[in-house]
Amino acid sequence: MLRQLWYRIIAPIDPPLMALAGALIGIALLVLGSASPDRLPAQLVNVAAALVVMRMVAQFPPQRLMHIALPLYLFGVLLLVAVALFGDVSKGARRWLNLGVMRVQPSELMKIAMPLMLAWYFQKREPLIRMRDYGIAALLLLVPVALIAKQPDLGTAILVLAAGFYVIFFAGLPWKVMIGLAFLAAAAAPLAWSKMHDYQRARILTLFDPESDPLGKGFHIIQSTIAIGSGGVFGKGWGQGTQAQLEFIPERHTDFIFAVMSEEFGLLGNMVLVVIYAMLIARGLMIAGNAPTLFTRLLAGSITLIFFTYAFVNMGMVSGILPVVGVPLPFISYGGTALVTLFFGIGILMSVHKNRMLVQK
Repeated sequence: MLRQLWYRIIAPIDPPLMALAGALIGIALLVLGSASPDRLPAQLVNVAAALVVMRMVAQFPPQRLMHIALPLYLFGVLLLVAVALFGDVSKGARRWLNLGVMRVQPSELMKIAMPLMLAWYFQKREPLIRMRDYGIAALLLLVPVALIAKQPDLGTAILVLAAGFYVIFFAGLPWKVMIGLAFLAAAAAPLAWSKMHDYQRARILTLFDPESDPLGKGFHIIQSTIAIGSGGVFGKGWGQGTQAQLEFIPERHTDFIFAVMSEEFGLLGNMVLVVIYAMLIARGLMIAGNAPTLFTRLLAGSITLIFFTYAFVNMGMVSGILPVVGVPLPFISYGGTALVTLFFGIGILMSVHKNRMLVQK
């Protein structure tokens, strides 16, 4: 009886991954308790839901994940098209689909569906992957990215693009092609600039000179960098950050929660956070390296690097070295959708690790 209970509940959970994710959640609740204590109960519900999703996904064998890859991708693209046609408009963006009883953001689904789809695609062509396969994979990637960018939701579009690119990269995309694509992207930059929305261009210009509009578009970056700098080495202490407590930091419980942590826990607290992220990424890459099939290697590797992309982009935009694109700090920022997506990824890593000794077809 106890052995069956262990196998069904505990065995699929990878202790190192669970410990690292748990440490991040502990930090998240601590910082949120200072930044916005009234949201703590809701975030605890979000954490519980995310853990349930993680546990369910961890129990799925990789073969089952392969079977849902194509339907999930097609379903996600269909929802994105539905958003473009019938989605709710909020703050000038059409990102949500109203289902009557609830609103959903289909772009979040693509963060998981995209690497699943491309890993499945390359698995099917494993005996001989040709250049045209990379082209087809790029097309499969660009369709949902374009739909998400059109909403507009640049932050999510970047994350979905990164998730798909990591799969293509791990599948063996030649360096010559990547260098050529980099030059092509640089050449296309003026065209991309002309296609951007006014607020997107303003964010990039503000990155270089936030003081040009200190009470408007530059306010976020100015206040967050003040908070980061004023924290010093050891920070001001929990609940003692003036920028956070006096509400100078906008979105201090979501996108800019890293500024709150920096002010109250200082450089030392940030170093602890970075080390935990690094250990989480190292564990994920170790699982990817020991995965038995191309599908599981590509999937685990891309999901792991998505964690890195989340953290790098968020810390970069909050500290003023990247434009503000609306990417949350992984496992730390308040919110249920992103947290469930992240723990879905953790569950996939656990599934890959649990089934690492199996020969899959």
